[in-house]
Amino acid sequence: MFEVQDVRLDPENRRAWRGVEEIVLSRKEFDLVHALISRAGRLVTRDELMREVWGTTFWTSSKTIDVHLGWVRRKLGDDSREPRLISTVRGKGLRFETGDATD
Repeated sequence: MFEVQDVRLDPENRRAWRGVEEIVLSRKEFDLVHALISRAGRLVTRDELMREVWGTTFWTSSKTIDVHLGWVRRKLGDDSREPRLISTVRGKGLRFETGDATD
């Protein structure tokens, strides 16, 4: 079980919660959140995400990650203009924020 900020993720049963509310994620959405939350506070490159979540070493579409990330942010209630959960580090990748002021 992973718990970061108020998001909990149960990889064994493939379930997710924000606070007390269970969030229904598609298979790829879940895999994306898992790849990020399992490394909370650290940068995960787009290449790593494509390999781990989509099982490919080539880009099927430059927007694949962005589209799925948009769906995940909406479901988790994370504002894409001022994200508090998942940050985009332009030109580098994504990071699931721990909420610590030192991050």
